[in-house]
Amino acid sequence: MTKFLPFALPEIGEEEIQEVVECLRSGWVTTGPKTKQFEQDFAAYLGDGGEAIAVNSATAGLHLALEALGVGPGDEVIVPTLTFTATAEVARYLGAELVFVDVDPITLNIDVPAVKAAITSKTKVIMPVHYAGLACDMDALLELAHAHGVKVVEDAAHAFPTSYKGRLIGTLDSDITVFSFYANKTMTTGEGGMVVTKDPALAKRMKIMRLHGISKDAFDRFTSKTPSWFYEIVAPGFKYNLTDIASAMGIHQLRKIDRFLVRRQQLAKRYAEELAGLPLILPADAPAGGTHSWHLYVIRLREDVSIGRDAFIQALSDRGIGTSVHYVPLHRQPYWRDTYGLAPEQFPHADAAYRAMLSIPLYTKMSDEDQTRVIQALKELLC
Repeated sequence: MTKFLPFALPEIGEEEIQEVVECLRSGWVTTGPKTKQFEQDFAAYLGDGGEAIAVNSATAGLHLALEALGVGPGDEVIVPTLTFTATAEVARYLGAELVFVDVDPITLNIDVPAVKAAITSKTKVIMPVHYAGLACDMDALLELAHAHGVKVVEDAAHAFPTSYKGRLIGTLDSDITVFSFYANKTMTTGEGGMVVTKDPALAKRMKIMRLHGISKDAFDRFTSKTPSWFYEIVAPGFKYNLTDIASAMGIHQLRKIDRFLVRRQQLAKRYAEELAGLPLILPADAPAGGTHSWHLYVIRLREDVSIGRDAFIQALSDRGIGTSVHYVPLHRQPYWRDTYGLAPEQFPHADAAYRAMLSIPLYTKMSDEDQTRVIQALKELLC
């Protein structure tokens, strides 16, 4: 039987395994020296002097970001409808309201004119999502935000190491950027994320809230050579710290990220070349001066294709090829739809993309032969 090709698969080597084993033998399994090293290494990779704060998920990071910015009841947060629910739900944790906007029909990133139209006196934060690893139009979004006194939190769950006009995402002039290291991302710690900011006050608040609102760094307390048992709770914080076990993986995944990027770019380039003649809308590449991280390779069936999207996904599965859909837009999800009275016609670009889209396999362990199988299957079904 032909092996099943998943749409995503992490690449974990002996270096990660040995680092985790060392961590287990050291006795430090929760947040400790490896997490500090991972944070320092990540900040050094970005190289702009910002602070990196490791968390147990990008969702946790987004929550910390909004809390640190003072988001609360009466505030509005603007998000694209074409995203995972985590982008929006963190605002509801804090009692704020969501304002959903459509996406650009080509890039599938948040639509800047739609954002402009959605800003009100209650708008506190704009949260762009770098969809699939392609940077949003950050110059335009930051200009809008500065003109209206609004904060910007980048949901960069897909976007490491994406660059925009020669600068890595995480080094732009937004207030906070949040990355994900979930199992299917461009690098992984299993579960985990990283929050990046250049603002020392925001960093201090997020570090306190990351671990129960404790006023002192717990790692420093437990490694002190003198009695250091006293601490103070200065806020009702959360339990969002990343473990040393996860960070041990992250240290070596980070060292491989440039190689990972090259392989993803190779796979994306071949897809673009081989699929060009098919009745598909292929994903947009980064403009000159930018880099697409290719977390996802999202294709869309054209309207003249005889097979429906769902039947197409099933046909690929029957051939041993895994796919996914990113995403069922939030305006179609029961909670968001019913809470805000959302309808598909409010988001024509996102809704049309959803009805036609699927993510096909793209991961660094994917061989050329694996990719050939995917390409041949697509051609068989669409030619």
